[in-house]
Amino acid sequence: MDRRKFLKNSSLAAVTTVGIPTLVPASVLGRATLGKNRSTGGLPAPSDRITVGMIGTGRQGYGQNLQGAKVSNVPGLLDLPDAQVVAVCDVDSWRMEEARKLVDGRYAKNSPTGKYKGCSTHLDFREILNRKDIDAVMISTPDHWHVPMGILAAKAKKHISSEKPLSLSVHQGRELVEAVRKAGVVNRTDSEFRSMRIHNQPVELVRNGRIGKLQRIDIVFPSDPTPVPIQADMPVPKELNYEMWLGPAPYVPYTDMRVHTPFDLLKRPNWMRVSTYAQGMIANWGAHYFDMAQWANNTEHTGPVEVVGKGEFPKSLWNTMINFEVTYRYENGVVLTCKQTPTSKPSIKYTGSDGWIMTEGYNGTATASKPELLTLKPEKGELDFSANLSDKGDFIACIKANKPTMDPIEVGHRTISISQIGLIACQLEEKLTWNPAQELFVGNNQANALLTSPLSRNPWNV
Repeated sequence: MDRRKFLKNSSLAAVTTVGIPTLVPASVLGRATLGKNRSTGGLPAPSDRITVGMIGTGRQGYGQNLQGAKVSNVPGLLDLPDAQVVAVCDVDSWRMEEARKLVDGRYAKNSPTGKYKGCSTHLDFREILNRKDIDAVMISTPDHWHVPMGILAAKAKKHISSEKPLSLSVHQGRELVEAVRKAGVVNRTDSEFRSMRIHNQPVELVRNGRIGKLQRIDIVFPSDPTPVPIQADMPVPKELNYEMWLGPAPYVPYTDMRVHTPFDLLKRPNWMRVSTYAQGMIANWGAHYFDMAQWANNTEHTGPVEVVGKGEFPKSLWNTMINFEVTYRYENGVVLTCKQTPTSKPSIKYTGSDGWIMTEGYNGTATASKPELLTLKPEKGELDFSANLSDKGDFIACIKANKPTMDPIEVGHRTISISQIGLIACQLEEKLTWNPAQELFVGNNQANALLTSPLSRNPWNV
């Protein structure tokens, strides 16, 4: 049988499922130690909690999305009193079990009885989508899975928070946007920078005119490790369903440098540097910094009108673009540049007619042409991002209020489109004119042909 037909038609009854729970009282989870309901001052009732299924429990899902980022004091789903993680899913059974133990262990630790066994495990994400007792999903898979899973989750009427980068192509991202819009579900691009004061304060200052008229934004992306050569084929680890990991991607023999390091939840996954599954640093950090640039420029629902760039494309297993330099121009005259070198470190600098502001690092430092800029407080009627909720907090709160999140998938799609048109400009090595309203290059069929990912269609016909 063709592998895609097998994946499409496989019986969910044959997939291992452990301990599908019923909802438990809030007191069992020790909610008093996690916070109180804002509206009542008491503990959230079971009916007032949002149940979440985790799809993907690798480095990002297990770490940032469940536990949060301690270095930046951004909470994870397990820290939220109004959320309950009831299921975890992964094609790597070891990672899935580690996530289950984390969830049950955290809830048990906060329980008066010291016991809790309520998190189920699933090897097939479709089981998560078929469960009526799950309100929302957190998609933390490799990038090539985001759109297929997101569209199916939307069809299942699940609220969606999806890891970034959202897609592998402009057209694919638009398909996801339309799916969540049609379904009417609350949706979020899972990026924490809008919640972090080190990143949202400079945007606030720019939008409030503190550096005059914005003129340019200059981004530096962190360097990549040395590309690895093509590896010899390896046996598939017994804990990994490699066919399901590939999913919509073409079949190739397994090597660990194509997927992820077995029995490790700390290292960055290797697939991030393979162009079949991801698009390299211009997309990985671009999902953060281009989001800030678009937000600061008040263009988060549109994009630039011109792009030119150059970069290197290694002829190796790790073949995503490295050592690049890309320049964009917006209709309002703002110029956006981004670059990566073998030794570069992350930063973003906003320059206006009356000064500049720069942040360096994930949770690093901010500097400005005038130090007092960084101490200014918003005046009445001005934008104020100081009270922004965390990314996970925003997602859960907006589900409960049935309102848009601060970083909806439409905005995340526009963000990653900047990465994708920059990548195309580097592939073709020519200046391109972009129509952000139509999401097409002007007068360039060769460039437009690259706007559709070969993975846009898949065995689930989404």
